Amino acid sequence: MKKIVVVGSSNTDLIIKVPEIPRPGETLLGGEFMTFPGGKGANQAVAAARAGGEVVFIAAVGDDPYGEEAIKGYSLDHINTENIKVCKGVPSGIAMITISEKGENAITVASGANALLLPADLEEAEEPFQEADYMLIQLETPLDTVQKAVELCNEFKTRVILNPAPAAELPNEILEKVSIITPNETEAERLTGIIVKDVIS
Repeated sequence: MKKIVVVGSSNTDLIIKVPEIPRPGETLLGGEFMTFPGGKGANQAVAAARAGGEVVFIAAVGDDPYGEEAIKGYSLDHINTENIKVCKGVPSGIAMITISEKGENAITVASGANALLLPADLEEAEEPFQEADYMLIQLETPLDTVQKAVELCNEFKTRVILNPAPAAELPNEILEKVSIITPNETEAERLTGIIVKDVIS
């Protein structure tokens, strides 16, 4: 069984289905409302655990019902939650998602506690980096935290798999230490400056 450490975001997705995406200033009566666990980091952790990995998730949530439910959910997937930081007086991250009948969506994210996952938190949790075969990481937490995580992996010879989302400029100090990178078209353009319009590009 591969040991995997995931450093990243934990959100709750608040989803409402609507006939069409509302224009600025427009009010629409929507249909079904759903709540799901989300966040790119959480999604990586859950996917890795369900694929049979032994997963440690390093994240930050608020001391609110969303944070409590998130941690319970991760535990049900047998994810180690000992290194999830609970930030007092701070809301957990949420994503408000509107989905149209055509499948189009509009997403607004409030980072909440995700913005408080700091490099110092990783220094206090070095053991998972030492023991892991792989680290999975994305860009929904502060960039200096991402850089610290990558540096720890480099120190302990842990392979880094980076999902460079949301798209952002990344310093070479991060990129040169990444083993595998998984950009979509938009992220690939941002990283390389090359317009992606076909398989060759």
